Amino acid sequence: MKTAATFFLFIITCSLNAQEVNPSLLNNNWSASWITCPDVPQRDYGVYHFRKTFNLDHQPQKFIVNISADNRYRLFVNGKAVCSGPARGDLYNWYFETVDIAPYLQNGSNTIAALVWNMGVYAPVAQVSNQTAFVLQGNTDAEKMINTGEGWKVFHNISYTPCSTDNGSRLHTYMVIGPGDQVDASTYPWGWEQPGFNDANWLSIKKIASPVPVGYGSDNLWTLQPRNIPLMREKMQRIALVRRTNGINTNGDFLQGTHPLTIPANQTVSILLDQSFNTVAYPELIVSNGKGASIKMTYAEALFAKDGKKGNRNEIDGKNINGNYDIFMPDGGAKRLFRPLWQRTYRYMQLDITTKDQPLVIDDLYGSANGYPFVVKASFSSNDESLQQIWDIGWRTAQLCAGETYFDCPYYEQLQYEGDTRIQSLISLYVTGDDRLMRKAILDFYHSRVPEGLTQGRYPSNRLQVIPPFSLFWVSMVHDYWMHRKDEKFVADFLIPITGVLDWFEKKIDPSKQMLGPMKWWSFVDWNNAFPGGTPDGAMDGNSSIITLQYVNTLQQAAELFAFFGKTHEADHYKQLAATLSKATYAQCFDIKKGVMANTLLKKTFSQHASILSVLTGCVPQTGMKSVMQKVLYDTSLSQATFYYRFYLNRALKKAGMADLYYSQLTPWRGMIANGLTTFAENPDPTRSDCHAWSSSPNYDFLATICGIVPASPGFATVRIEPALGELVNATGIMPHPDGFINVALVRKGKDGIEAQINLPAHLTGEFIWKGKTVKLTGGSQKINL
Repeated sequence: MKTAATFFLFIITCSLNAQEVNPSLLNNNWSASWITCPDVPQRDYGVYHFRKTFNLDHQPQKFIVNISADNRYRLFVNGKAVCSGPARGDLYNWYFETVDIAPYLQNGSNTIAALVWNMGVYAPVAQVSNQTAFVLQGNTDAEKMINTGEGWKVFHNISYTPCSTDNGSRLHTYMVIGPGDQVDASTYPWGWEQPGFNDANWLSIKKIASPVPVGYGSDNLWTLQPRNIPLMREKMQRIALVRRTNGINTNGDFLQGTHPLTIPANQTVSILLDQSFNTVAYPELIVSNGKGASIKMTYAEALFAKDGKKGNRNEIDGKNINGNYDIFMPDGGAKRLFRPLWQRTYRYMQLDITTKDQPLVIDDLYGSANGYPFVVKASFSSNDESLQQIWDIGWRTAQLCAGETYFDCPYYEQLQYEGDTRIQSLISLYVTGDDRLMRKAILDFYHSRVPEGLTQGRYPSNRLQVIPPFSLFWVSMVHDYWMHRKDEKFVADFLIPITGVLDWFEKKIDPSKQMLGPMKWWSFVDWNNAFPGGTPDGAMDGNSSIITLQYVNTLQQAAELFAFFGKTHEADHYKQLAATLSKATYAQCFDIKKGVMANTLLKKTFSQHASILSVLTGCVPQTGMKSVMQKVLYDTSLSQATFYYRFYLNRALKKAGMADLYYSQLTPWRGMIANGLTTFAENPDPTRSDCHAWSSSPNYDFLATICGIVPASPGFATVRIEPALGELVNATGIMPHPDGFINVALVRKGKDGIEAQINLPAHLTGEFIWKGKTVKLTGGSQKINL
């Protein structure tokens, strides 16, 4: 909470570039203290304000500070919001931000303040925590005057109460994003972050520990790491329109911030707002008067009919909102601004307002769109203009699923899973060229490893979940990164943990069948209706062709990695083991009569997934791949892959030399658009999440499959461009490369001919392939006619 004017400054300040941390701090030379509020339960729910006033004899050119908190903080300097954090991690990797606050300082008196909160038992599952705490450390002696410790004061803000704590039960699903905020403005310390605020009655802070970085300390509460991703970006986002009202009439002018809306005294009204597209933002509500009123703000990706179905997302008749919510109770003051502590996901927002004896004035309401600061550098266009809508919606989906980690979905979980993140990382590389969030994700999963050697299925997380197939996807992520970035030192650090993952699976091989035997934990593959809990036949009790072949695929990738790093013994072992498992799986699970791979050696159930992996791994001979993939595409007796696993279906089409069929396989995405979705869903309807980035794979495949741009050697040192236009007449793609940009413009010439205009970074070479013909590529511009 803050004064209304502060928000507009935050739009600018949250884009501050991260500063370099003083190396001495990484060598355990912190002189600040972790501080907290005295006389409160340190691990319970609580919201706190910290502040310190200090004097400067001039405005400095540079004034760098390092900040962190548990759970989270929002930093203000002289009343202006500067940054938020820390980036999510774990107790061994507790991140701190390093920022230059000099632009906000002045000659004379200055005030630095922080809002810090701990959600306690209500915390999101993605939030790891020890106890309530805050730390601020000057980067050098010049800034140490504001180190947390003596001179800092703290206030326990009891105006906050957790609400909307029953989201999962009300929505009948898994929802773990944390509580809503109920705020009683009558007990809120308005202006607390401003210079001149009277904090005489605030408490002196309590010191609890000395900060220590990784490699130091003997009794650490948190082990500090410098933040390894940029600060999140915020941008004002006006809400589009009012869709429905009850008890009041409005044309929605108040949403522009120029025509306040007055709710008369002693009224109960409801206003349904439509952003017109799904978004992730901090709602910002500014109100005046209305003492004793209650404003409930409910957020939803879609409205629900009486039968619980969403239907067309644009339609509202006969539907109601059901979702997480916040409650603000005004105190009658002017220009009171409510902003929840954490971001909200919504297309629809409903205001349910009850006033008492004083009318309530809504001065303004908008969102502050929030997320990872990706910059789009890629583009795609073709003669089919509808593909642009798929591209735009896919990228919106990917953006909303990227914050301080990748999210599986922003509305329900905000958790980072390997299965989702592998696809999201590739999209990020192709569309933006920004690999920092991918690197952090690889590290996050590396940090998550359990004693058995597997990674956890999602991380950061305060609850344990192990998904063995997702550990394999983590290995695939490392392989992807190795192929797309020349960063051998980073990749080499993961060879030993990769061995741990592969060894775990090797110990599970059934020697009598030479396939994976029974496995514990949760062997999730896909939310296929034929897979109970997402697990196919044999995944838990043994002899699953799907899990065995995913292991084979990962062994093949690992063999390439280890060979590159000179680990020939391991590489040969993985290659031979993959061949043995592949041969045995084909011999026991491939059904000659049906022409597809069965889910187990019992040959009672069949799925697209099993045959997809049989092609991807080369388990099916090259001469039989096209026949198998024809069955995968058109045999409806096979249990079907959802949007997520179609990413691997597309990989198998390319492997079988059938990539030209990709364009014809976009029907599910066209169907979502026709049904009013503005982001791509987790599953076909009825779906839980309307925004799931594992369904954004077209943003990768438009460039990697239609335009055919893929790395041909590790580090993207060379490129292979093998277009697959399908029925398209022309297509143009531009994507970032570590050395510049790759530009491809394609035009069909008759049935089998093509004209290609290709521009590569100066020192990048490769090959262009079309209908079995190969042309060498060099740096610069070249024109090809085949």
